[in-house]
Amino acid sequence: MARINFTTGRLTAFSCPPDKAQAFIWDTGVVGLGVRTTPRGAQSYIFQREFQGKSPRITIGAVTDWSISAARERAREMQRDIDQGRDPRLVKAERQAADAAAFNSAKASEATVAEIWKLYLEDRKPLWGVRHHDDHLRLAKAGGEKARRGTRGRGMTIAGPLYSLMGLRLADVTAPIVEGWASKEAKTRQSSARLALRCLKAFLNWCAEHPDYKAQMQPVNPAKTRRTREALGKATAKSDVLLKEQLAAWFEAVRALPSPVMSAYLQVLLLTGARRTEVLDLKWKDVDSRWKSLVIRDKIEGERKIPLTPYVAGLLATLPRLPKNPFVFASTLAKDGRVSDPRAGMQAACKAAKIEDLTPHGLRRSFKSLTEWLEIPAGVVAQIMGHKPSATAEKHYTVRPLDLLRIHHERIEAWMLEQAGIAFRSNSDPAHEG
Repeated sequence: MARINFTTGRLTAFSCPPDKAQAFIWDTGVVGLGVRTTPRGAQSYIFQREFQGKSPRITIGAVTDWSISAARERAREMQRDIDQGRDPRLVKAERQAADAAAFNSAKASEATVAEIWKLYLEDRKPLWGVRHHDDHLRLAKAGGEKARRGTRGRGMTIAGPLYSLMGLRLADVTAPIVEGWASKEAKTRQSSARLALRCLKAFLNWCAEHPDYKAQMQPVNPAKTRRTREALGKATAKSDVLLKEQLAAWFEAVRALPSPVMSAYLQVLLLTGARRTEVLDLKWKDVDSRWKSLVIRDKIEGERKIPLTPYVAGLLATLPRLPKNPFVFASTLAKDGRVSDPRAGMQAACKAAKIEDLTPHGLRRSFKSLTEWLEIPAGVVAQIMGHKPSATAEKHYTVRPLDLLRIHHERIEAWMLEQAGIAFRSNSDPAHEG
């Protein structure tokens, strides 16, 4: 191999013949140091010496990035590694890994909660339900966007409870900071702040186990302090429920709502005992008219199948199917194509029926409470509603087929309609009831 004394001028003048893929020149100053060039003119310093019977070629770096003296020094370091019996390729890989770790550590120390929160959501999304993921997005949203409703006349969306923490570095999320945040949020939205705190705890636990962020974490999760818990208080059990004697007034008011979609939605909510968003997310593909079943996407098992009872089937049959809209309770105005907030319709119906403080979730509670009049087995009600089994026998030994659930569910529906004074025949359309 021809050797020359490397100088800037000689390296600049060195080129690769067009008929070759690459060409080399070697330095007289340090044995093993060379420069490789390609027909396009890209030049790199390389080091090549025999090691354990082979002559590995190791790239040092681009000629434009390294001075001749620095390249010679790196070549000498590699020769010393060989003299000491160490593979310079492994040494280089270890150095690169250490440099990358140091860079990541420095970058992580400056990362904001918002940046890490985004990575956290991406990592956990496959393990979460859609609603849980959306809750995390909502809790950290910035707000300040124009909105037509839900802002109490302010005309702008409100920042989520966790948004004020998003701009902090992870190392700056300390117990006093979280306690101050909790005290402030408790004054205006205590319930939302309690949910935000639970999500924040889980996020910080994830950070404490993540190799890139655990160094920035406090010794103890800063969201787990007594002062924070006391500031937000404990959630109180809600008791809003429809009484048996209120069914007639409630059904009359709901059926009189100007929106047939909202009217049907609220009735289905009561007659299935499903969660508010489970019914909102119902799609036409989930409705099996032939085998009389509904597939409910729930947060416990992922999905459950319940009977499609006669009156509910009649309600759904009257609803329009919008082109390219898969939702049963569709909306042409809502961003996601379905009814988004049933509270206005619920409040209007309750006001007309003179029933106070009843929420959409109260209808789910009402379903469970009203079945007590019929002495329906608790396991049947739990399976229809999507509650976790509460006993060993329920968990491991009781498997109820859809037809068995149907017997009880149709009985529940018929009884509620009877109490409401609705004369309904299973083969009739709700629009033609007496």
